[in-house]
Amino acid sequence: MNVQTPQVERTVRLDAATAGHTPAAVRTVVAELLRREDEYGTHELEECVEDIVDNEVHERLGTLLSVPATGVTSLVTGGADAFRETLDRLPVGPGDRVWTTPYEDVARLTALFALRDRTRCRLDVVPLDAHGDLDLEWMAAQIDEDVALVSVAQVPAGCGIVNPVEEIGRILAPHRALYAVDVSYAVGHLPVNAARIGADLLTGDGWRFLGGPAGVGFACTTPRLRSALTEPGPARYDQDVPGTPHSAYVAGLNTALLLHGKEASAPREDLYPQLRDAVDRVAGTELIAPGRVQAGALAFRHEELTASQLRRELRAHGIVLRKTVAQEMPLHLPGRGITTALHASLGHDTTARDIVRFAEALDAVVSAHRPAEVVLPRAVGGSPIPATAVPSRTSRGSRGHLTLLR
Repeated sequence: MNVQTPQVERTVRLDAATAGHTPAAVRTVVAELLRREDEYGTHELEECVEDIVDNEVHERLGTLLSVPATGVTSLVTGGADAFRETLDRLPVGPGDRVWTTPYEDVARLTALFALRDRTRCRLDVVPLDAHGDLDLEWMAAQIDEDVALVSVAQVPAGCGIVNPVEEIGRILAPHRALYAVDVSYAVGHLPVNAARIGADLLTGDGWRFLGGPAGVGFACTTPRLRSALTEPGPARYDQDVPGTPHSAYVAGLNTALLLHGKEASAPREDLYPQLRDAVDRVAGTELIAPGRVQAGALAFRHEELTASQLRRELRAHGIVLRKTVAQEMPLHLPGRGITTALHASLGHDTTARDIVRFAEALDAVVSAHRPAEVVLPRAVGGSPIPATAVPSRTSRGSRGHLTLLR
């Protein structure tokens, strides 16, 4: 007797913005080099990867990011690390102002707070307009020579808004302010053009949408920034150079960049509208999608089900999402009354069928928790028995606002 095994569909991973599906070729390269290091030692591995670093990685990064000829790309352990190390060497003082945005992530915001505490500079938050976009009119009106640094994420960590980094660069260009842009959640699914952005510091991660291994990222700097920074403090001889990524991860990033270059040349359907519709049409869900332009990632929550519960039950349906917490964007999410939410993001291997499966699973999970319809019994003679009024569900409390004290 022939027994047919039921075909099980693959797990749908909608977490590319976190550390999505790493291509098999990348995993193979990293595993082989780690094996080689274990057998022959670290110096052998570094010599093996040296040619890759000198002749391939920087060239591919420069092409991907459209880095000007005067720009320099550096390999680091991650974009946030490069940002923190740059701020440690930034010569600002009590009379200077630094601008951040409500969409700054907690790692970069922590570095900015440390800079403020160390130098006594003033840290200002760029306001939002009625749509939730950064207020460019405010920036154009307020910019002056006291502004020493402006930090902006092209796409924030906690939602999918696309900030107008090129327009901001044009506003800042005639002025003293150094411009730092985080492209960690943009590179790999949106065009990132360093020349048009005009950032003095462009940082990003090699994992997330690029599909490289965790632990390796990049920083692109301009001559203006490099000449402004103070010399780094002395390093202890028994410590690695801060921010230096493992050689095996560098080789893995090189392979990811090679694969990305091939994928980027192929036409690809924009699945973001379908992703948004899959969430929006389910009763009780709330999209966390500020601004007029979003791409690649979508945050949402449900009025009754917790993010943890939703994530677990979607995982049982073969759908993987990330849970995000308010402190990921401390200047934005808590002010909207959001403590936790789900974060869905599209990878290069996401298909239209994946979005359909996600939509079906989300609807099934939410529907399973809806109370069953109550059918009242009828009294003798067919008249319905009066029902006790059921109190309506109370609305959410008013959402407070967040004031940043200096």
